[in-house]
Amino acid sequence: MHKESLRQFLKERRARIEPETVGLSRPTGRGRRAKGLSQQQLDELLGRGTHAYHTLENGKYPNPPTDLLRDLGRLLRLTEDEWVMLNRYARGQEPPGPLDPDTGYQILGTWEDAVCGMDHMAYMCDAAWNVLAYNPQFVGMFPDHQVPDNVLRWMCLSVEARTVLTDWTTAWAPRIFPQLRAALAAGGDPYLRQLEADIVADPITAALYQEPGVVNHPDGDERPFDHPIHGPGWITICSAAPHSSPGARLVILLFRTGDRRTEPRPPLRAPIRTCTASE
Repeated sequence: MHKESLRQFLKERRARIEPETVGLSRPTGRGRRAKGLSQQQLDELLGRGTHAYHTLENGKYPNPPTDLLRDLGRLLRLTEDEWVMLNRYARGQEPPGPLDPDTGYQILGTWEDAVCGMDHMAYMCDAAWNVLAYNPQFVGMFPDHQVPDNVLRWMCLSVEARTVLTDWTTAWAPRIFPQLRAALAAGGDPYLRQLEADIVADPITAALYQEPGVVNHPDGDERPFDHPIHGPGWITICSAAPHSSPGARLVILLFRTGDRRTEPRPPLRAPIRTCTASE
């Protein structure tokens, strides 16, 4: 537990919440004049017993339960970034999931500008792989120049995809299907449940979906690809997630013609810096 960081963090966050907005009144007359909610008011709102919040803010609650932190995070109207900070300060670890399950289904509008400014094929999708933003280069990878509403469904079930995603049966399906299984294991998204049902009902994909395999995260993966405009080649997949929308993802597809790389590019890392005596 990072006691001082936790204390400062909670003190600042509760100062943002006016008591009237949560059904409480501001003390009048002599007494407290600090902004926002008091420790006593948060104890009242949490309903966890006397001084539960006071104990937490003062660093005397080792390893507080996740459900307490989740209730507190919602009361303090924390962002997803702040929710991560709360768990790190209070428990020394990452949160078990997003504070708001719906955050993975929307992204900041500025991401559309960022995606459109990229030179490589790029798109943003939500936690269910629904396409939220994409650039013109991404449109060019589809033979009919029609971007699908859901890129995972397209990869799994579209006949067109099997002409673009070279060696679909061996190079793509064994990596795509475990991603779907992993996503379903983490929650019960209705769209993904229906997608799974459609895959199982399809005679081509049913057997492939049942084959064992662990999830292979696409970040850094290189796969054969037959570009409708540029012809056969390889794409390297770069995948990342916006901090404000856990579950959503940015995918950049780097296409190049020619043979597959024989050696992967080395990782990037800062050089080791040795401090001198004067430092």
